[in-house]
Amino acid sequence: MGGLKPRRAEEPVQSGRRRRRRQWRRRLQPARRGVRQWDPAAVLAPRSCLAPCLRLPKGAARSPGGPRASECSVAVCARLDPRTLGRTDPRPSRARVETARGHAWAPLSEEMAASVPWACCAVLAATAAAVYTQKHSPQEAPHVQYERLGSDVMLPCGTASWDAAVTWRVNGTDLAPDLLNGSQLVLRSLELGHSGLYACFHRDSWHLRHQVLLHVGLPPREPVLSCRSNTYPKGFYCTWHLPAPTYIPNTFNVTVLHGSKIMVCEKDPALKNRCHIRYMHLFSTIKYKVSISVSNALGHNSTAITFDEFTIVKPDPPENVVARPVPSNPRRLEVTWQTPSTWPDPESFPLKFFLRYRPLILDQWQHVELSDGTAHTITDAYAGKEYIIQVAAKDNEIGTWSDWSVAAHATPWTEEPRHLTTEAQAPETTTSTTSSLAPPPTTKICDPGELGSGGGPSIPFLTSVPVSLALAAAAATANNLLI
Repeated sequence: MGGLKPRRAEEPVQSGRRRRRRQWRRRLQPARRGVRQWDPAAVLAPRSCLAPCLRLPKGAARSPGGPRASECSVAVCARLDPRTLGRTDPRPSRARVETARGHAWAPLSEEMAASVPWACCAVLAATAAAVYTQKHSPQEAPHVQYERLGSDVMLPCGTASWDAAVTWRVNGTDLAPDLLNGSQLVLRSLELGHSGLYACFHRDSWHLRHQVLLHVGLPPREPVLSCRSNTYPKGFYCTWHLPAPTYIPNTFNVTVLHGSKIMVCEKDPALKNRCHIRYMHLFSTIKYKVSISVSNALGHNSTAITFDEFTIVKPDPPENVVARPVPSNPRRLEVTWQTPSTWPDPESFPLKFFLRYRPLILDQWQHVELSDGTAHTITDAYAGKEYIIQVAAKDNEIGTWSDWSVAAHATPWTEEPRHLTTEAQAPETTTSTTSSLAPPPTTKICDPGELGSGGGPSIPFLTSVPVSLALAAAAATANNLLI
């Protein structure tokens, strides 16, 4: 047949695949020289997948058909460091491969990078970039949710379908499957203990799907508001509180009006539920109106009060109350105290005081009102009884009485006791000694005239009567014998 060379029958037919295989061998042959040895069994990937990306060591086996894009497993090739993919630096670079025993490194040359099939390289780059982004991207913040105490709530697992296979945890502890309604978590009759971090995971891969930070609480009730001036005439302050706790954060907003003018309420740096207002017009007849509103994630409430300037004046209690006994006066106590340090001008705005006292053994107080001065002497105290004393203060013209001061204790003066026990024992000892040495009074013989006298007997006679009668009886018996 013309110019065609006849083919010998014994010559094998060379397919296109075999020619490509020989071309791959020729290309890889010079690149395998001088490569440091490493353990190919430690690499967690088919060598047919890594062959187009890595310079394999001498003696490493390759796929008989050469590398194909379908052999590049996404789960395995994604282990390559994405920073080494697509490099064109002619100098040898390094591709990182995760291994079961640590990390194995293999050089990558420009020639080998150029020979990688585009399909496999695209899969490697996209997958590695996705894994790298997932590992290094910040975790999504949990969704914050507030629910009312005693209510029922259903927590969805993010965007997961109703029939998705999921597992729920709260604060790291698994929840029972009977609490699930499909992929949703159902909590009934919420209690304060239900507050916590709830997390939803895929049941098979334990991939985090959704997080909810649940807070259980109550809406606020009407707040309690009060205002007081203890620094008159500088200004006054207002305090507030809730009659019942809400268990969740609350926000308060205070508004102060003097007529139609809004006044600034400066927050107290030490107490979060107190603010201070300065008087702008002293002795004003215009009323003040203070309003406060409170809100949280479950509701809001408010209240307001209206008052005149002079009705809220109330000093602080007197300070340093001291009571002392008066020497040589068993019914007197001297009491002293000091004007409260918060009262700014006692000279221009003097205070009057109210004193009360009682012995500890009684419950009834005695009272004394003092128009001026910071001392008083109690003159009707019970001798030797401990007393309790307190003092209150008030502006001379306006306002109300302060609270009672800290109680002072004192006992009136008592005379030092005499040594009665020692003086009583001395005469007894002397009398006993004298009586032991003196002759007994019964040895005295009474005169007959004393017995017949009409005078009353003395004490010695009474003691000697039994002896005298015995002698008279003996004498009578002797006379009878003689006759």
